[in-house]
Amino acid sequence: MTAGRPFLRQVKRLAIGWIVAVSLANGALADSPSPPVSSESSARPISQKVPPVFIETPELVAGVRAGRLTPVSQRLPNPPRVIDPIAMGGELGRHGGRMRWLMGKQKDLRMVVYYGYSRLVGYNRAFKIVPDILRSFEVKEDRIFTLFLRPGHKWSDGHPFTAEDFRYWFEDVAGNKKVGKGFPPAMLVGEEAPRFDVLDKTTVRYTWAKPNPNFLPGLAAALPITIALPAHYLKKFHPAYADAKSLAKHIEQARVRNARALHIRKARLTRPENPELPVLDAWVNSTTPPSSLFVFKRNPYFHRVDTAGRQLPYVNEILMPMGSTSLIPAKTGSGESDLQARYLRFDDYTFLKSAEKRGRVVVRLWDRANGSHMTIVPNLNAADPTWRSVIRDVRFRRALSLAINRREINMAIFYGLARVSADTVLPQSPLYREAYANAWINFDLTEANRLLDEIGLTKRASDGIRLLPDGQRMEIILEASGESSEQADILALIKDTWRKIGIAMFPRPTQRDLFRKRVLSGQTIMAVWSGLDNGLATAAFSPEALAPAGSAQLQWPQWGQHYETNGKQGRSPDMPAGKRLLALLKGWQSASGITERRRIWHQMLAIHAENVFTIGLVNGTKQPVVTSPTLANVPATGVFAYEPGGYFGLAMPDTFFFKRLSRARLGPNSELER
Repeated sequence: MTAGRPFLRQVKRLAIGWIVAVSLANGALADSPSPPVSSESSARPISQKVPPVFIETPELVAGVRAGRLTPVSQRLPNPPRVIDPIAMGGELGRHGGRMRWLMGKQKDLRMVVYYGYSRLVGYNRAFKIVPDILRSFEVKEDRIFTLFLRPGHKWSDGHPFTAEDFRYWFEDVAGNKKVGKGFPPAMLVGEEAPRFDVLDKTTVRYTWAKPNPNFLPGLAAALPITIALPAHYLKKFHPAYADAKSLAKHIEQARVRNARALHIRKARLTRPENPELPVLDAWVNSTTPPSSLFVFKRNPYFHRVDTAGRQLPYVNEILMPMGSTSLIPAKTGSGESDLQARYLRFDDYTFLKSAEKRGRVVVRLWDRANGSHMTIVPNLNAADPTWRSVIRDVRFRRALSLAINRREINMAIFYGLARVSADTVLPQSPLYREAYANAWINFDLTEANRLLDEIGLTKRASDGIRLLPDGQRMEIILEASGESSEQADILALIKDTWRKIGIAMFPRPTQRDLFRKRVLSGQTIMAVWSGLDNGLATAAFSPEALAPAGSAQLQWPQWGQHYETNGKQGRSPDMPAGKRLLALLKGWQSASGITERRRIWHQMLAIHAENVFTIGLVNGTKQPVVTSPTLANVPATGVFAYEPGGYFGLAMPDTFFFKRLSRARLGPNSELER
């Protein structure tokens, strides 16, 4: 273990280890069962037993009596989506209360969209795509998609949600470069957008000439593609519908450059900053930014009900105070949050458990689903030609990986609860193979030194640090977005062992926006990030994360930018492995069946493992999930993953409810007052 590490930090980690060991002995941290894997089918209609009577939400009774709202039976679509909390391992809830989520910045408002997970289609707990907002959908030949809406479904302002909202987005926004950003990648096969047809008021169809396996997963994503917008609201910001004088006034008031910028700002469904924008989510923003407190109120037209006939969500409001992220663990432990995982780390666990003993919170540990808890990512597009040449030599990347003592990291940081692994899919994935997980992860300083010598990096400075071919010292500035004690401790261990192969490493935290720019420009030669977002992938998921398909991919940002901009920016891959991965990705996109897609996935995973494009450390780590003692229906165990399901989405927070609550936080007209 690293000499000179702060004593108190070690005491804290030992305390965590003791608590975790006791919890394991009591069964509190038993592994959750592996989720079943979905099978593919071409049509997925859904049949639900609708309750004979619907129960009015107490908070909305006054509005119904005053005529501001119609009764619940008229607000719901026919049929609504029926959710059975009992079948999900919970219980039928009651309306009422305000649920607090502590957040750090305005961009965190998107967590309402992630957590609420209201989608046209979405993943269930078996990772099968099922209708949600849609009543049903049909797929033919993986290229013809017919979407059936729920008759009577309404936006949060009560206006009908119909095929016109899909037409408006397709023709007037995505299809109009003067207003929209064009079609998202999941809507394109090659460069071809689909043919769009309105079959009737509640039925639309998208037809491609070739298969498009990305379409439904794009709709079900944590950050879903938008294919429908509230046309009745947005037309007043659209030059084809608004008069010039009124439009100019809106542009001036919004302080934007033109009508396109105005429409984009007003139409952000996945960034709920505009409180006037009608939505289909469970809760609707009521606060104009900037603000230190955002309040999201229940959507009176939300499409889900429970089996007893109560319209969801159970909780009336979401309160999102904004503050320093460094204080969120302490505030959570003192009971200031009702549902918290964001900005909490495993090294907060001992403090949170002590708060639980005082009755302030309940602490759960969910499984994280990243391919690696943390990865070291060499930049193949580094601007420095000498460093770029060295980084592109696979022997260098393998040497770095072999010079990491992952077992020490697992024991010292995670108390043996994690799995030593490369950055790849998890054992719960049907795509998992031990060869992928074990590729180049043995701690072998002799072999690492041999590989570096073989490359020709044999010259050293007087202190033992190797020299690059141009005479530079082999000193790696390892850049990270932000800083944490956990990250610092992991990097301290790696720094020690890399020093033994003649490489000096200096971690440097960087503000996130600057971090991204430096990586994309090639100024950053090596970075720290998390591993694969979806370690639970099946062959039905896109393998895009394994190919240079986006500028956010730190190992090849310029190649990814070239792909995502159709060659307008960035650079095309100039390494055989990069070219091969892109070809395989395109092959997966055009494949006609799941067998061929599975074969392509394995080819890509094998290439990724052998080339060590990202250097994984451990996976299977734990995420603290902290709740109020009275918040019910939160699963004791779960998978905390961005994909699939937007962190909490598969647990359906609209079914969470308070069994009891202090009068100060009840909110008006709550069932909990009774």
